[in-house]
Amino acid sequence: MIGELDSDVVVRYFRGKSILITGSTGFLGKVLVEKILRVQPDVKKLFLLIRATDAESAKQRVKTEVTGREIFKILKEKHGNGFEGFIQEKICPLPGDVIYENLGLAPAKLRELWKEIDIIVNGAATTNFYERYDVAFDTNFMGAKHICEFAKRCSKLKMLLHVSTAYVAGEQEGIVLEKPFHLGETLTEGTQLDIESELNLIKETRRELKANRSSEKADRRIMKELGLNRARAFGWPNTYVFTKAMGEMLLGHLRGDLPVVIVRPSIITSILNEPLPGWMEGIRTIDSFIIGYAKQALSIFLVDLDLIMDVIPGDMVVNGMMVAMAAHSEEQGQQQSIYHLTSSVRHPASYAVLAECVHRYFLHNPLRSGGKNSEPVRPSRMRFFRTLPRFRAYMAVKFRLPLEILRLLNIALCGAFSRRYDELSRKYRYVMHIAELYAPYSLFRGCFDDSNTERLRAAMASNDGQDKRSRGYEDFGFDPKCIDWDDYFYRVHIPGVVKYLCD
Repeated sequence: MIGELDSDVVVRYFRGKSILITGSTGFLGKVLVEKILRVQPDVKKLFLLIRATDAESAKQRVKTEVTGREIFKILKEKHGNGFEGFIQEKICPLPGDVIYENLGLAPAKLRELWKEIDIIVNGAATTNFYERYDVAFDTNFMGAKHICEFAKRCSKLKMLLHVSTAYVAGEQEGIVLEKPFHLGETLTEGTQLDIESELNLIKETRRELKANRSSEKADRRIMKELGLNRARAFGWPNTYVFTKAMGEMLLGHLRGDLPVVIVRPSIITSILNEPLPGWMEGIRTIDSFIIGYAKQALSIFLVDLDLIMDVIPGDMVVNGMMVAMAAHSEEQGQQQSIYHLTSSVRHPASYAVLAECVHRYFLHNPLRSGGKNSEPVRPSRMRFFRTLPRFRAYMAVKFRLPLEILRLLNIALCGAFSRRYDELSRKYRYVMHIAELYAPYSLFRGCFDDSNTERLRAAMASNDGQDKRSRGYEDFGFDPKCIDWDDYFYRVHIPGVVKYLCD
């Protein structure tokens, strides 16, 4: 049941709270930390779990990878010379890791935290689509388990918010509902997932690799292939979404009476409004396409331009998370709440919108490959393929066959074309890698139902009337309907990609 909400209620909710945040060095984590500190400077303490060997190393990572980033510019201006003191007062770095029991924390620190923590935000994850199975399992599954066990020991915990992904839906078509996964559930009919068996499989594979004394490169390849094969056997397209789904299953199974909220964002893009429009870190799905086109490294792409592209700006995701925390605090025994922070139902945009914006932007603002005085990279229209078989057929005729002829010619002429062959071979592998990597998203035919999220938005909108615009509903807005997609891509996101992601 969602109670009365408005911007002031959300801001007040975080006053005096002690919050444990995992994944704070990631893009979304930084946006969350900055937002809390900016709108509620009277938050008691943000405990940031940082992968580090000791307290000093953790502190240094926070300084360089979190508070030292450009997103904290407004906060620095607000506090002036007192910024560092404010950060030291409000942020407590904790050297540890979700992959370990008790998060790798010392007993004394654990006892302190169990008495202190009000809210836990679990954003720690490995988001590499083709991560090693053991690494993804440790972080995305075991990490969720360890966080849940830790949360149950916290005597004054108000709620646990877990960040997942909308794409735990795999490659489902049609409307994807905001419903939980049950332990053992899969996306392939007639199969049952035994998580204990998966853990044993990982352990056995590790033992075999150690016994065979294979190279680190071979170990990595075998573990990546294992993860991908297991994911596809149960209906998921890659190791990332497979292990995130398992993490959700475990939380639902172990939570007991713990108040748990799961947020499932779709493709997270650059900040729309505050504190720094266009700011982002890390290359997202659509950004590979934008960068490849800008540099003319990609002349073809696997995407159906008529399909809906589900993206959501990072600040909207964080706003939704904060409102959900305030809405569901202390709901003992209630069913876990799941929110799709998505746009495909509420305000859909097709891939054609992005493709047109990208072409128009770089036509007007071409990159210069060698610096300011170099010649601009003139973009040409990209060719798009709607299906993977047609894409592969084109690549075989256009690239693979000529590459094979060039390879044989190179052998016959004692390596005369080695450089050219290596260059074309590298380009071929890059294009195929991008296509295979993003096909589950660029060809995704589902739409994410956001009925729960709409109720949350409605609760905010109904109480944030005109008389309360002194703070404004915009402070916590997460309605994609307010976005002009063409304007956002052309004036905010693509310039952000160029500024923050293009070397």
